[in-house]
Amino acid sequence: MMKGSLHTDELMKVAMQRDTGLRTSRRITHVFVMDTPAYPRTLLITDAAINIKPEFEDKIHIVQNAIDLAHALGIPEPKVALLSAIETVNPKIPSTMEAAALCKMADRGQITGGILDGPLAFDTAVSVKAAKIKHLNSPVTGQADILVVPDLESGNMLAKQLEYLGGAQLAGIVLGARVPVILTSRADSAETRLTSCAVAVLLHYDSHPIE
Repeated sequence: MMKGSLHTDELMKVAMQRDTGLRTSRRITHVFVMDTPAYPRTLLITDAAINIKPEFEDKIHIVQNAIDLAHALGIPEPKVALLSAIETVNPKIPSTMEAAALCKMADRGQITGGILDGPLAFDTAVSVKAAKIKHLNSPVTGQADILVVPDLESGNMLAKQLEYLGGAQLAGIVLGARVPVILTSRADSAETRLTSCAVAVLLHYDSHPIE
């Protein structure tokens, strides 16, 4: 399924119907897949289009869905940065608490297939230099494959800044449904829509391999 020239909520309201839609046991989430000139790795940003203020339980699905997509894109053990404003756990900043809990869930095998670290600020997630200056040492710092944002507003602004100011080429895909759903902005180019189709095809064949 692919979004055309309509608002996201018009499409997703139908797709997410419990009885007649495309829902599964997974939470429906969104990932931007980005090729950014200033960063040497494919970058996945989630969730910046579907879940406005995700609860902690939603974030478990957001993380796992993104890891599964990374596998479909050929990243066998993606490095997942759980973003916040700081790198230390602070009870006054809920995203830091959630990041710490998600990391512990990964340690206990409740989230699988990736390497999690957080809370991390954006700079330490993508810059080895910044991580060294802040004396952070982990397999994720400076080389994240997946950025998990605290909420839709921060994620949407981050993705569009990378696109319009950073020259990133992106694709948009909805996960957790029975079929891939291609979800792009009405302002996106034909190239972005085509790239999103390619991601959807890879996702489909990852779950339905040709024998």
